[in-house]
Amino acid sequence: MMSGKILIIKTGNTLPSLLDENQDFEDWFIRGTGLEANRFVCCAVDKGESLPAIDEVVAAIVTGSPAYVTDLAPWNEVSAVYLRLLHRQQKPILGVCYGHQLLAWAFGGVVGFHPGGREIGTIDVELTSEAASDVLFAKMPKQFSAQASHQQSVLSLPDGAVLLAKNSFDAHHAFRLGSSTWGVQFHPEFSAHVMSTYISERRDDITREGLNVEELLARVEATPVSASLLQQFSALLYKMP
Repeated sequence: MMSGKILIIKTGNTLPSLLDENQDFEDWFIRGTGLEANRFVCCAVDKGESLPAIDEVVAAIVTGSPAYVTDLAPWNEVSAVYLRLLHRQQKPILGVCYGHQLLAWAFGGVVGFHPGGREIGTIDVELTSEAASDVLFAKMPKQFSAQASHQQSVLSLPDGAVLLAKNSFDAHHAFRLGSSTWGVQFHPEFSAHVMSTYISERRDDITREGLNVEELLARVEATPVSASLLQQFSALLYKMP
């Protein structure tokens, strides 16, 4: 049986309108794993909250953020040091969107603005051949839909990283380091409602960038295969010795 807490390293908040619904990143992750809320502890590193002792944590999820990794906020380095310690102890880590980029950056990868601009909406993702033997991705189909919202990407993977997923826009939608550290650019925690809200609230920016908001909204759909990644991650914790 799993002991210890799953740490949610919170790197920012969602949109104000979604906060008004009393929902934020940590709520979606907890719901997505299917575990009880008391299994988790949340630490808002962007607000200066101190990370718990390593031995109190069994695994970690790193959230998305409205910030950019290239802002080089002091809490980036604090989080990176902590993530490297968790990784060294082979405690499972899942970084999502900003968390995906932060992991790559922490281990020597390159993060920056994607030359193609913004990727937002319900997208198609394709697994690489290496995903077939990955404990987190092995049960997923080779192609599936996912929610995405990002302007920065992992431009270069860290040395030794295994590429697990990509699409025509982003070459690095998922990777693994070692045996139990994963980064995913897409958002397995986003519902169709959340995705539509992100598109609607960023309507002006999206239009200015030449994307069609109405087409993006029309393509939004539920992404249960992508969402299943969170249950796969939580299931791993019960298999740990």
